[in-house]
Amino acid sequence: MPPTYYFDHVHVVSEDPKSVADYFHRAFDAKVIETVQDGKPRIDVDLNGLSIFLFRATSDDNLPACSPGRYKGLDHFGLRVDDLDAACADLKRRGVQFTLEPNTIRPGLKIAFVRGPENIRIEILERS
Repeated sequence: MPPTYYFDHVHVVSEDPKSVADYFHRAFDAKVIETVQDGKPRIDVDLNGLSIFLFRATSDDNLPACSPGRYKGLDHFGLRVDDLDAACADLKRRGVQFTLEPNTIRPGLKIAFVRGPENIRIEILERS
């Protein structure tokens, strides 16, 4: 049985929202939701209740994070699991690339990082 991940939502601006959605489907069994909003195609991802809203980058994007507009990408977000070692083993079987193998950074907190699409860093963590 795959691990369970928890979060709320995140917005990702991408040049290729479909490939980002496909990654989350392949790596985390997320559901890809394709709809039309304001007459334009929209792709969202539902990862066990975590809504990932994907927006196509435009020539006006890639502004600094402090700008009132959007910018491409995302530094990282964290997904909590009950058993980090089991989750990492599952992700490795799925071909997910790790940038930081599991390690305990302080008592009660064990983390790992994986490389998502477009170099998005995804932290996988276990709190005890």
